[in-house]
Amino acid sequence: MLKKIAQRIKRLREEKEVSQDCFYIDTDIHIARIESGKTNVTISTLDDICSYFSITLAEFFSTLDEQHHRPPKE
Repeated sequence: MLKKIAQRIKRLREEKEVSQDCFYIDTDIHIARIESGKTNVTISTLDDICSYFSITLAEFFSTLDEQHHRPPKE
């Protein structure tokens, strides 16, 4: 699950064209640690990340669930 969350966060950041450094400056959150998939992220931190990207936690997790059920790309 941590890997899926990490991938989702990284994708959000890349879609918005925000560097890890800029994200840290804006939020004081070390996103690189979270994106590695090896660091547990708290719900409050995840909520802050979602707020930064203007999505809700429900949207974050619904897309994560879609990825889980989506067939792999060829």
